Amino acid sequence: MTAETRDKPWIFRTYAGHSTASESNRLYRANLGRGQTGLSVAFDLPTQTGYDPDHVLARGEVGKVGVSIAHLGDMRALLQDIPLTQMNTSMTINATAAWLLALYVAVADEQGAPRTALQGTTQNDIVKEYLSRGTYVFPPAPSMRLIKDVVVFSTAALPKWNPTNVCSYHLQEAGATPVQELAFALATAIAVLDTVRSSGEIAEAGFAEVVGRISFFVNAGMRFVTELCKMRAFSELWDEITRERYGVEDERHRRFRYGVQVNSLGLTEQQPENNVYRILIEMLAVVLSKRARARAVQLPAWNEALGLPRPWDQQWSLRMQQVMAYETDLLEYGDIFDGSVEIERKVAELKHAARAELAAIEARGGAVVCVEDGTLKRALVESNARRIAGIEGGGQVVVGVNRWGESEPSPLTAGEGTVLTVPEAVETEAIAGIRQWRSRRDAGEVEAALEDLRTAAQEGRNVMEPSIRCAKAGVTTGEWGETLRRIFGEYRAPTGVTPETRTEAEQREVALVIADLAAQLGETPRLTVAKPGLDGHSNGAEQIALRARDVGFSVTYEGIRLTPEEIVRQVRDSQAHVLGLSILSGSHVPLVRDVMARLRNEGLGHVPVVVGGIVPPEDENVLRNIGVRAVYTPKDYRLDEIMKDIAGIVRRTLPERQPA
Repeated sequence: MTAETRDKPWIFRTYAGHSTASESNRLYRANLGRGQTGLSVAFDLPTQTGYDPDHVLARGEVGKVGVSIAHLGDMRALLQDIPLTQMNTSMTINATAAWLLALYVAVADEQGAPRTALQGTTQNDIVKEYLSRGTYVFPPAPSMRLIKDVVVFSTAALPKWNPTNVCSYHLQEAGATPVQELAFALATAIAVLDTVRSSGEIAEAGFAEVVGRISFFVNAGMRFVTELCKMRAFSELWDEITRERYGVEDERHRRFRYGVQVNSLGLTEQQPENNVYRILIEMLAVVLSKRARARAVQLPAWNEALGLPRPWDQQWSLRMQQVMAYETDLLEYGDIFDGSVEIERKVAELKHAARAELAAIEARGGAVVCVEDGTLKRALVESNARRIAGIEGGGQVVVGVNRWGESEPSPLTAGEGTVLTVPEAVETEAIAGIRQWRSRRDAGEVEAALEDLRTAAQEGRNVMEPSIRCAKAGVTTGEWGETLRRIFGEYRAPTGVTPETRTEAEQREVALVIADLAAQLGETPRLTVAKPGLDGHSNGAEQIALRARDVGFSVTYEGIRLTPEEIVRQVRDSQAHVLGLSILSGSHVPLVRDVMARLRNEGLGHVPVVVGGIVPPEDENVLRNIGVRAVYTPKDYRLDEIMKDIAGIVRRTLPERQPA
């Protein structure tokens, strides 16, 4: 193959964004200068869930897991000196996707960029938010309507834009098997397309174009042969569905177009240097097979189990892609797996199982119904429990974790500054900034734009043009979100932790420890598991709640997004013997401090508090100094040992308990 006929490489992206828009802009321009060929924007949790930086639920969360975008001024700063007609931008945004796209379009209009030239993707997949990531806001029906509005608007006004990016990535992070990842993602895509088609807002003749703009965002784990086969199965099943269910004849509109971030769930805190090899091996699954090659790849950084990666860490991941694409001969050949009997057998096996799973979802009424009745969430919690039990028991080997744990000290993690930290001043400055922004707007224009949005939502009109009007008038993210909350309401999705949730039945030694504790207490020990703030990554909390239930605790777990006040009320109402807080967003210090202060004020300071999450060692010391009894991080993978530890903490604090 000559240089002229060598395949073009995929788009190189790095999922990035933190603190302020201006800081993130500097990071983006630096990454582009290092050879990145597309943007992948990470937003902070208030932005993702429609709150302004000064809202009570935004406390401790501003700028932590992504960039804070509260209004048009922030989006301008984020995209400064980045010509949008030349950029392919992916935005990981879901519940507020219509709003962030509106801000993006408003900035493009200011730049003089034709809307028809804009290229990129809004993730805009709410189903997986209910199941795995937790940044949903509204109930399923209005959420699907908002997805439809973005699709319809983009089809007409942004013909190069992918309006929805069906995301199975977070399903695997929540424990999905390859078959579940295939079936749940395809069921979601079907739900989106059925919603668009049934709206009647797209002419039948143009529906194939809508199908062709649906893209996917997948995961790839360490079992890279199975993962490679999964990608081929995805491609073949999508071709089958689009042809048979939707009658799409043009092969171009039936292509399975996907981007990928390889698995972060398997990145380890222990011996984190091994993660470099894991990331590279996982990438093989999505680039080796030409027929199922990703259109865009973003790789996590080696130290993400420790905290936020630094620019150098992200550069290392970018260089992996560049070496693969430009130093090897991979792109000079056709599909090197065509004709492989083993590959074809595995692909057929995955397709057969996925069809059966998909049929079961369809029989229950489709993906949205299975979200509402908890079927899909419970299946993920059960799968994740089996995965964790496999690691605990040693059946699933993780190098440096449950085998070969002895290690020389790593120079990569020595000293300070091995991960990025977001200064607490970022939140203070964001609060001051948004208050100043509000004071400088034309109040009449803001109210008129919000009224246009309000009536569009109430009347069933497309919200995109009213949202763009809101953006240009200076409406804030929180105002947009609150306007739609008042119309659509809010939603709390099933947790998947129910009496019906099945786990592997086995005799556990720790159950005897809990029984002894119960005898000492004279009652069943009570554990409250809670997630303060906006962090929606609930996998760890679910597994702790499930294991605690199985070994004899009485467990209170009500899911994500609780205020400190609500958590203290739960502790009081349940008369908890111990409180476990799960926080993965980096906001652990301010949120834990707030919860513990409120416990003391309510006369509950005797209730011991334990914390789980991605907590750097220096923050662990801070938490212990404010009274936290134990801190558990990804290295603490043996859940039975955590249960024993919690039982010991309750036993040691018995003298501190006040009479009921």
